[in-house]
Amino acid sequence: MLQLTESAIRKSFVNCTQGEAKRMAVPNDLGTRPWDDLDFFGWRDPAAPQRAYLLAESDGKLVGVALRAATHQIGRVRRSMCSLCLTTHLGDGVSLMTARKAGPGGRQGDSVGTYMCSDLACSLYLRKKKHAGPPMPDPLPLPDRIDHVRAALAAFLRKINE
Repeated sequence: MLQLTESAIRKSFVNCTQGEAKRMAVPNDLGTRPWDDLDFFGWRDPAAPQRAYLLAESDGKLVGVALRAATHQIGRVRRSMCSLCLTTHLGDGVSLMTARKAGPGGRQGDSVGTYMCSDLACSLYLRKKKHAGPPMPDPLPLPDRIDHVRAALAAFLRKINE
């Protein structure tokens, strides 16, 4: 992924207003992110942990979506799998992330969701730059897993834009 600027990030959002995009908390360490290792860029809002943001290239342009993470059930230990990168996490490492649809559907309250790594670091888990726990056998070779992430993310973004 190419390195992003704060301005490009704020202009890319398709499922929130310009005012919401202007007020969102954008990470201040954009210059130090591992851009070459990212298939998409995502982060959680430190002031409002239920809010998350994801940016990816779709049809040759940068598309940003605002997400909301479902609250976790406390005290329940479970193993969950991210539907994008197929990484298995214990506990709250995977969250249901929902996104308001773009356009009229979103204004009427329509949304779509998928299970993702809670920290949105799927690309780093794929490349073994970050670990989710004890190593597990990889279901697919790395190029196939990268293709899976990109295809699953593209499908999710298409649902948001329907």
